[in-house]
Amino acid sequence: MLDLGAVDAQNRAMTKNPIHIIGGGLAGSEAAWQIANAGVPVVLHEMRPERGTAVHETGQFAELVCSNSFRSDDHEQNAVGLLHQELRIAGSLIMTAADAHKVPAGGALAVDRNGFSDAVSSALEAQPLIDIERAEVTDLPPDDWASTIIATGPLTSPALSAAIGAQTGEADLAFFDAIAPIVHFDSIDMNKAWFQSRYDKPGPGGGVADYINCPLSQSQYDAFIGEMLAGDTMEFRDFEQNTPYFDGCLPIEVMAERGHETPRHGPMKPVGLTNAHEPDIKPYAIVQLRQDNTLGTLYNIVGFQTKLKHGEQVRILRMIPGLENAEFARLGGIHRNTFLNSPALLDGSLRLKTMPRLRFAGQITGCEGYVESAAIGCLAGRFASAEILGQDLTAPPVTTAMGALLAHVTGGHLLDPATSKRSFQPMNVNFGLFPPIDVPKPTDGTRIRGKEKTRARKRAMTARAIDDFGVWNTDYRTEKPQNK
Repeated sequence: MLDLGAVDAQNRAMTKNPIHIIGGGLAGSEAAWQIANAGVPVVLHEMRPERGTAVHETGQFAELVCSNSFRSDDHEQNAVGLLHQELRIAGSLIMTAADAHKVPAGGALAVDRNGFSDAVSSALEAQPLIDIERAEVTDLPPDDWASTIIATGPLTSPALSAAIGAQTGEADLAFFDAIAPIVHFDSIDMNKAWFQSRYDKPGPGGGVADYINCPLSQSQYDAFIGEMLAGDTMEFRDFEQNTPYFDGCLPIEVMAERGHETPRHGPMKPVGLTNAHEPDIKPYAIVQLRQDNTLGTLYNIVGFQTKLKHGEQVRILRMIPGLENAEFARLGGIHRNTFLNSPALLDGSLRLKTMPRLRFAGQITGCEGYVESAAIGCLAGRFASAEILGQDLTAPPVTTAMGALLAHVTGGHLLDPATSKRSFQPMNVNFGLFPPIDVPKPTDGTRIRGKEKTRARKRAMTARAIDDFGVWNTDYRTEKPQNK
């Protein structure tokens, strides 16, 4: 058995060049942490605060910009919750910081933004094997960077993006990602709104009333949707005109454009909630707000990413009962995201096929979501450090959340039979990426059907995943070097 800690000094002596990581978001931060904990030195390059982006506000590592939610923390019934659990098993810095700075959010894991990024930044700065350089990387890494991970995310700087495009020979795909508004809690009228989690489902902290709910009647809903559709939106530049939206972060007004009732089946659905002020009247639609910081002074409007102009946002959002006098800490916005056609460009360990000394990680690979980005960063870091250490590291099984997500990124595309073009698109982790499993039959001979069968299948898949990931993680920790 190889003790990585015991050979730390030897490895550093053998490694003239450290592993370079470009980008200090969730993927880059997690990759750096995994590499350093394997005993390999890292240089982490982050252009902020020397050069900002359209959405970042600080120079901190792993700054959250779209939402403070890591989504469901249910590791038995939800693929995202399962990914949380696998990252915890892997010793993830991102999950450690998230768990330490969680705020009430029903069944979701939401965090205090500043506390979370402060914790990640402090941990990276205190790691002796991580050297931090604050400067923009504007071109492909020089030849003496023998191993590099590009984790620049969906907001890769134009210069580096152009260099990557020139190397890959393919135009980057792109989509728009929108940001939800944040409201000051003390400006919400709680005589109209009430606290409750959908179906009273407890979250990581045990609370069952973690969301603020604002009810709308049918006439209020109709008026609200009408104003959203008529509202003045931001204009796109020429190069953005044909950029598609990613459905996982669709602007609320674009959702309404797809059908007047569409928001009622998405973020404004009224199911699983009872109006505490008028329990006998069922709302036609409900807007939910989720706590955004530890103090509970800020709440973000769930699912209300928007491209409306700021003045229009204030006017239209104040039509929501309970938000008539809302004061906004941040209004919504929109930015253009880019990602690679990864199945065509990357190998199974996230290396660029035409230049294997480069790896990619995070949202630029075509995974979507904070947790997914961290997971791909974790894998990129482990692949890169294993390569330096002369280890033969296999990918996690596709029965695991990390393995299924990696398989999608590196080979999960389809060909459109009409055009023969690849249809690879950003993807959140979901059970559709996992291989099927037989549902265990009850020992008493009864049959399970419907929703209970679906729940049983998910439990079987998550149990299998945690077992398989545990074995893979143990093998990684005890991996022996290749014979050379």
